[in-house]
Amino acid sequence: MRSKRRSRFLVLCVAPAAILFFLFMIVPTLNVFRMSLFERGAYSPTETFVGMSNFRALIRDAKFIASMQNTILLIVTVTVITFFFAIVFAAILTREKIRGQNFFRIVFYIPNILSVVVIAGIFSAVYKPENGMLNSIFSLLSGHDVMILWKVQPMVIVSIIIAMVWQAIGYYMVMYMASMAAVPISLYESAGLDGAGRLTQFFQITLPLIWTNIRTTLTFFIISNINMAFLFVKAMVAKGASDVALSFMYNQKDAGLYGYSMAAGVVIFLFSFLLSALVNQVTKREVLEM
Repeated sequence: MRSKRRSRFLVLCVAPAAILFFLFMIVPTLNVFRMSLFERGAYSPTETFVGMSNFRALIRDAKFIASMQNTILLIVTVTVITFFFAIVFAAILTREKIRGQNFFRIVFYIPNILSVVVIAGIFSAVYKPENGMLNSIFSLLSGHDVMILWKVQPMVIVSIIIAMVWQAIGYYMVMYMASMAAVPISLYESAGLDGAGRLTQFFQITLPLIWTNIRTTLTFFIISNINMAFLFVKAMVAKGASDVALSFMYNQKDAGLYGYSMAAGVVIFLFSFLLSALVNQVTKREVLEM
């Protein structure tokens, strides 16, 4: 009797979240797959079944291919740079005796609590061609006026990468600092007695013991980058200056090609799903216990 009551209580607790998840996640996702097989205007109730025509058109669409290339470039570059510096900074602030460690944690974490719009405004001022900080520094170093257009081709991708890395490093640095702080000091002391240097200790002790945390955050970060790339492109650069996958999808919707836009959404969804599965498989290794 008690087990039945407990089961009912658990069902009542889980049911609201499960219902909301089904209504606002599962149903819209399935509807995206359905709409990708139809041709329909954004505000028209008329639907025409076209099967896989939208997907065949996507494969031949040079703009969509370019947007996917930009997305992949941002995912790879931003992920590598962000995680490299986040792990290095976390190791330095955790292992080295540096005064004001909490101050550095706060300073590095501040960009993560700012909205993308605020960050876009900050970097738009930094990238300003006439008197922005970057061009001013380059002008000072070179001895003559430097006028680099950071938010147009070919520098726009570099500008977005810098902004995305600046926004993300602090959050992951703090997470890795928490993981590294849990590593027993005795392991480092034993390794030191055996003649292992700081670099060897990092690769042989620190990195393997926090690998589970790195693997989890890596998967989430790569997937979230697809959305973050769209937000930064939308907030920072002019329309069409550098489309990514999601901005291409939104542009098709704004142009009235609703079914075509949903087909792009399906491709992006499958791409993110396969990418997360690939990352999980590549980073899989035996779990080490402290």
